[in-house]
Amino acid sequence: MSKSLKRVTRTLADAGLKIEPLEMPGGTRTARDAAQAAGCHLDQIAKSIIFRGEQTGEAILFVTAGGHQVDAEKASTLAGEPLGKVDATLIRSQTGFAIGGVSPVGHLSPIRAFWDPRLSQFDVVFAAAGTPRHIFPIAPDDLQRLSTAQTGDFTA
Repeated sequence: MSKSLKRVTRTLADAGLKIEPLEMPGGTRTARDAAQAAGCHLDQIAKSIIFRGEQTGEAILFVTAGGHQVDAEKASTLAGEPLGKVDATLIRSQTGFAIGGVSPVGHLSPIRAFWDPRLSQFDVVFAAAGTPRHIFPIAPDDLQRLSTAQTGDFTA
């Protein structure tokens, strides 16, 4: 088991949740791939979209429904600073995850996070578990709490 997957699994267990990540042989690099693998609605995939805060230089996480796109202007307003493209090095150093497997939980360092309210309309959502092949099912309220994400309007 990879270090990233172990960290996500430990985070879930430490929160008292009995959730086992699911390995998807076909991969889950995109929301569409993940939804197909999980057999769920596209919007049940909790995508981890990360931008770089131009003033703070830190990564900022937007947990959004699989079918939604982050509106950069709305996201910048919500974050309180201009947002730019984040590079793989910043993602890896702050979250501990590689692009394609960024989980909304289990980061190496605290991260500011925002939540797409569309995700809260489902009983269960699926999120990346730290690798491009693993996802985990979770109640949206639990995922929002664990990710410390604030609800906001940031989608197009």
